[in-house]
Amino acid sequence: MQTERAAFVERLRTRITALFDAKDAPSSPDVESLLADFLEALNQGIIRAAEPDDQGNWYVHSWVKKGILLCFRYGVLTDRTPPQSPFHFFDKHTLPLHPFSLQDRVRIVPGGSAIRSGAYVAPGVICMPPMYINIGAYVDEETMVDSHVLVGTCAQIGKRVHLSAGVQIGGVLEPPNAQPVIIEDDVFIGALSGVFEGVRVRRRAVIASGVLLTNSTPVYDTVQQRILRGSDQQPLEIPPNAVVVAGSRPLQSPFARQHQLAAYTPVIVKYRDARTDAKTILEQTLR
Repeated sequence: MQTERAAFVERLRTRITALFDAKDAPSSPDVESLLADFLEALNQGIIRAAEPDDQGNWYVHSWVKKGILLCFRYGVLTDRTPPQSPFHFFDKHTLPLHPFSLQDRVRIVPGGSAIRSGAYVAPGVICMPPMYINIGAYVDEETMVDSHVLVGTCAQIGKRVHLSAGVQIGGVLEPPNAQPVIIEDDVFIGALSGVFEGVRVRRRAVIASGVLLTNSTPVYDTVQQRILRGSDQQPLEIPPNAVVVAGSRPLQSPFARQHQLAAYTPVIVKYRDARTDAKTILEQTLR
């Protein structure tokens, strides 16, 4: 079974790569069939935009991002308005909504949510309305996606993650080898927080309400007495078990000192312990 699966993925990778490089290739039934197989493989979690190895190192599959870009390249704008709906929707014909059934064991509460085809949503995930999961995203088992949450293109969300109301998880599609946003297992992200630009949040970290993280944001670790930074080559990494809150640091220009101005910065104030776990017991109750 594993051998057949590996052979299928390799055939898909080879065909997607060849089609992406042939920029002027016309649309055809073969192309339509290839893209349909590609989206179904994403829906089932057979392929994904990035994945970890046994040591926790993450690797980007740039060919998967190329496949998503092909869906846009070969898509034709079409009317997706449901019958008798007062609202009108228009999108590429290659980008339908994700097909779900009761057997998928994903709880999608009524109220205006949408999940694009090409996103993997595992059994036990809870989707509270309204929320949106974009193509290429991977949302693992028992994760809570609360109201007004955006899970962006190719974002990788681990098991038992809590994305609180209003959380924004950024999408990264181009260039194809760029690191997507990665949220590892058992992370708690508080309301109205944002994680963008390929930031990686390691296991069991807690991101408090209102924290904004980008690859260019310095994070001040008051426990380990260090400054964490990302670069063009490396994502900003929030360490395992870190508790990050929204803080500030004073600006040093004469004008800033005169007016007591400060700039926003995320701050690690502690590392997660049993007491922190007790504060997130609401997550277990909701499940």
